[in-house]
Amino acid sequence: MQLKFLGTSSEDGKCPTLYETETGDIVVQGYRLTDPEALAQLRDVLPGETFVVVPRDLLTRFAPKD
Repeated sequence: MQLKFLGTSSEDGKCPTLYETETGDIVVQGYRLTDPEALAQLRDVLPGETFVVVPRDLLTRFAPKD
């Protein structure tokens, strides 16, 4: 799978970062959501899924507009 760097809101090379796959899907690099209260509110979690926190600014600046 090839990834295209879309952008980051980090100024020091850390996450969060957005990438796009060749099929147009978005890959998110970010800090894992670990808050037990927040995790308990998630629905229909499948094996192998994980959750990351994405700053709104990152999505509004770099997410594809299509």
